[in-house]
Amino acid sequence: MDTRFRTVVLLVLFFTAAFILRLFSLQIWQPEWKEKAITLTSDRQSIPPSRGLLFDRNGALLVGSRAAHDLMVLPRMLAEMDSAALEGAAQWAGMALEDFDAALTKAKRYSRYKTSTVRRGIGVEEHARMASTIQAYPGFSFRSRPVRNHIHGVAGHLIGEYAEASRDNLSADAFYRMGDHIGRSGLERVYELELRGVKGRTSVLVDARNRIRNTAQAESGDKPAESGQNLTLTLDLTLQRFAEQLMHNKKGSVVAIEPKSGEVLAMVSAPGFDPDMLVGSQRGPYYKTLVSDLDKPLFSRAIKATYRPGSIWKMVQGLVALEGGHIRPSTRFACDRNIIGCHGPHSRDDLRNAVIHSCNPYFYKVMQRVVNAGDGDSKFERAALGLDDWRKRVMAFGFGTNLGGRLPGTSLGSVPDSKYYDGIYGRRRWDFGTVYSIAIGEGELLTTPLQMANLAATLANRGWYRLPHFIHAVGDQGKPLGLGTLMDTGVDSSHFQPVINAMRQVVEDPTGTGRRARIGGIAVCGKTGTVQDEPRKDHSVFIAFAPQDNPQIALSVYVENSGFGGQWAAPIAALLMEQYLTGNVSNERRLNRILEADLMDPYPEPETEPTAPQP
Repeated sequence: MDTRFRTVVLLVLFFTAAFILRLFSLQIWQPEWKEKAITLTSDRQSIPPSRGLLFDRNGALLVGSRAAHDLMVLPRMLAEMDSAALEGAAQWAGMALEDFDAALTKAKRYSRYKTSTVRRGIGVEEHARMASTIQAYPGFSFRSRPVRNHIHGVAGHLIGEYAEASRDNLSADAFYRMGDHIGRSGLERVYELELRGVKGRTSVLVDARNRIRNTAQAESGDKPAESGQNLTLTLDLTLQRFAEQLMHNKKGSVVAIEPKSGEVLAMVSAPGFDPDMLVGSQRGPYYKTLVSDLDKPLFSRAIKATYRPGSIWKMVQGLVALEGGHIRPSTRFACDRNIIGCHGPHSRDDLRNAVIHSCNPYFYKVMQRVVNAGDGDSKFERAALGLDDWRKRVMAFGFGTNLGGRLPGTSLGSVPDSKYYDGIYGRRRWDFGTVYSIAIGEGELLTTPLQMANLAATLANRGWYRLPHFIHAVGDQGKPLGLGTLMDTGVDSSHFQPVINAMRQVVEDPTGTGRRARIGGIAVCGKTGTVQDEPRKDHSVFIAFAPQDNPQIALSVYVENSGFGGQWAAPIAALLMEQYLTGNVSNERRLNRILEADLMDPYPEPETEPTAPQP
């Protein structure tokens, strides 16, 4: 028994000694194995998910994804570089020396043990060139990631920007790491959670140069990435692209809505920008030019700009007064130009003709009845109560609201109440005579192009609308809950007929101000507006819907500092409606006039002194 025990002990000691000697041999006499072991380490890498795609309402791809390459650095693996080596590395990286040095300094400050981005958006050919010699630059590696590919370069304001996550983003959500991208504006921001997908994880062996040596190191927690959900937008690509073409060399906006659903068919802010230029290495210089442009191409006029509504507001005034019982369609007022200026050969209109002729004294009298109808012991008290009732009825049309606020930064506009005027003139020290300018869409009233397009949709529906929205479906789940909520103005549908008849005559009557919006074979209802912007030229504004009896499209068109509403906004609206309803444009002369027009100069031509006749 003792002999066998001693034999086992000796065998254990023998094999232990042999193992120790082998380790000693590998580490001391054959150091290359030691170095190789040191240079190999396990690393768990995240797998970026494919971001969801964006399609138009008919299935056309608007925004896809393509691969981009970023140059990364792991500071702890950087070799010591003198000035010559640093300059050589910068040249290899395709960067200016000072930018390259600044990027390395920033990476070291962030973390010596985590990779940081040195350069983003490297092209395919340049990536291939750099990759062939990357072994000469320890510590550097490449990361491939999906970036946005704007197929048609349209709807930049609406779709928004997908850009690098900020420090606040990194702090707020553990999903993001330095160098990751996030929706920064527009729909990319609103639907970030749906679009971004779920990151995967994989374990690999990497060497000292951060190169992957083995990908078959599966560990618990490893999983594939899950792609983000696709979005089907409400936009019609053909209409959107056409609208952007028509608004070239112009400032303003177009918003088109499908009346029955509230789905936005097109939304344009001009001047615009190429969203694909905000992706990759060209982003920085391009963004700087956009920011410094005095015409503010990054500003989304369609939802953020506010304008006085002008003559278009008179239809709202008439409808509010009809519902309140202050007038009837047959009510007539004399066109008394002593109380407020007017234009055109008319003298005593009913409601329909007052809309057609845009009679200022008529709607002065209408508003006077509405405001003075409030209860109270004095004219000041009656005016305050009457104005607040009027405001409540006006806001039921969506004015003074963000119409559901489906995009960040949507303006409310302004519909003044009694508190507003109390703050200016003192409590109950004003009456209708102080605030009468709002009767004709001037003064303190402010509306947005989106609100005015929504008004056109409300008129088309004879008193109701659905909150405007931009998403038709998310993934396979259809339209998200809460989109397109039904809203009622509280005005009976019967009151809309005289206003709609007037809108039809604005376009069809030989003296109508919207004659340039006529479309052969299609009954168009519209209203022009000319909004003052002194000392610059007036804004040209037009709202419309068509066809009259089965409306398929409602829209607002704003062309800043271009003249009368019927001069530019009306023909642009006509071209868009015809294109959407028929699939083509029949009036080539109208089309060429709009396409060739450059209306960027906001100031009228200076008056010149008459010159004496030459001898």
